[in-house]
Amino acid sequence: MNEGAPSGEPAGGTTPAGAATEEQAARWVREMFGRVVSRYDLLNHVLSFRMDRAWRRRTGQRVAPVLMRPEARVLDLCCGTGDLAFELAALRGALIYASDFCHPMLVEARRKNTRVSAPCVWFEADALRLPLADQSFDLITVAFGFRNFANYRAGLLELRRVLKPDGLLAVLEFSKPPNRFFAWGYDLYSRHLLPRIGALLSGSSDAYAYLPESVRKFPGAERLAEEMRAAGFSAVEFERMTFGVVALHLARV
Repeated sequence: MNEGAPSGEPAGGTTPAGAATEEQAARWVREMFGRVVSRYDLLNHVLSFRMDRAWRRRTGQRVAPVLMRPEARVLDLCCGTGDLAFELAALRGALIYASDFCHPMLVEARRKNTRVSAPCVWFEADALRLPLADQSFDLITVAFGFRNFANYRAGLLELRRVLKPDGLLAVLEFSKPPNRFFAWGYDLYSRHLLPRIGALLSGSSDAYAYLPESVRKFPGAERLAEEMRAAGFSAVEFERMTFGVVALHLARV
C-alpha cells in the first residue's frame, strides 16, 4: 500500500493524436472503442496474459466492505463490456448500475448479460457529465477507463459529486512500473509487440497504437493519488499489481 506525494499541477487528460480539444479527444476515444468492441474481450485477455481477470477479482475484494453494505448503491463507470460489473454483481448478489459513453460497448455488455445471470442496470452516459443526483452512490468503480477521460480533474470532481459521504471511489488503471529493469521490458512490449498483436486481432491499428501511448502519458500512481487529494478525496491509497503494470486506487469522500 502506498500514499502519494504533495500535490502539483493538474494532470490534464487523454490526448489522442489529432485531437485539439477535450470534445475531440472524447469523440475519438468513443469512436475508437466502438470499432474494436467485437474483439475487445479477447484482446484484453491476450494482451494482459489473462491477468485482467485477477486484477478485477482483487478490485472486488478491496471494495467488498462497501459493496456488501445492505443498502449500498453501486456504480461501475466506463463499464465497457461489463466484466467488472459482473464480478461485483456476483460478489454482492444484488443490483449493480453500470454505465459507459460508448453505445456499442453497452450493446455488447447487455448481450453478455443474457448469458451471465447478474442483476445489472445499463445506461449510457459521459463520465464528465453524469445524469445522476448529488450524493447518490456509495461505491463507484472505474476499471481501465479513467485514463481515457478528456479531463482528469473534472472527472474526479464529478465522481466526488455523485458519491455519498463516506462513499468509496476505486480506480483500477494502468500505471508505470517502479522497477527500472521491468519498466524497460514492459516498455519494449507495449511499444512494439502490443500494437502489432492488437492490430492483427482487432483490425484497428490506431486503437492499439493509442493504448500504449495513453499509458505512457498517464500520471503515475503517486501523481494520480495527488490528483485525488486535490479534488477533495481523503484516505487516498493505492496498491500496485503485477510489478506495477497496474495500480488500484482507493479514495473516500
